[in-house]
Amino acid sequence: MTIRILLADDHTIVRDGLRALLETQPGFQVVAGVSNGREAVQAACQLKPDVVVMDIAMPELNGLEAAGQIQRACPHIKIIILSIHATSEHIYQALRAGAMGYLLKESAGNELVEAVRTVAAGKRYLAQRISDTVLEEYLRQRAEAHQPSPLESLSAREREVLQLVAEGLSSAQIAERLSLSPRTVETYRARLMNKLNLHDLPAVIRFAIEHGLTAPK
Repeated sequence: MTIRILLADDHTIVRDGLRALLETQPGFQVVAGVSNGREAVQAACQLKPDVVVMDIAMPELNGLEAAGQIQRACPHIKIIILSIHATSEHIYQALRAGAMGYLLKESAGNELVEAVRTVAAGKRYLAQRISDTVLEEYLRQRAEAHQPSPLESLSAREREVLQLVAEGLSSAQIAERLSLSPRTVETYRARLMNKLNLHDLPAVIRFAIEHGLTAPK
């Protein structure tokens, strides 16, 4: 049976490299490549791939938010997150968003084929550098301590606004992008900054980068 794959990464060279690797494998078909999270959600809903391979740090909508939207709309689609981050926090957020796999970009070429086959079969795949034991201990401690990530205090819309603010868009531009009024965007912006105790734009940008919502400029 053919495994149909959607690639989402804002770097063309990365998408082309992943496509070249995957298309050499028997039974793999890359159905499309897109450059941001919003396009990934649209393409996933339209093309219904078996697996989405997606970067975290993408413009418009990051991979974590896109993964959550894809899972809500098409729960049968399996998602593999690509990231430069190996921290437990990033892995936790990816799994919480519904990802079945998590790969580090530095070793994605070596592990991607196995990861695609594994998640397509309904099993979780974590990069070899990530210890299951460490992750399970982290998840256990998080559950026992009831200490949610700061991102969990935000609504999905607030997280979208947060990313776009961090990427330098004005309230008017965000309003047009999300089909909202500028005043509504300002309300979301003020609310999320209050929830996160952020007092200026540089603090918003630092927070977004630290939590993998956007890449450093």
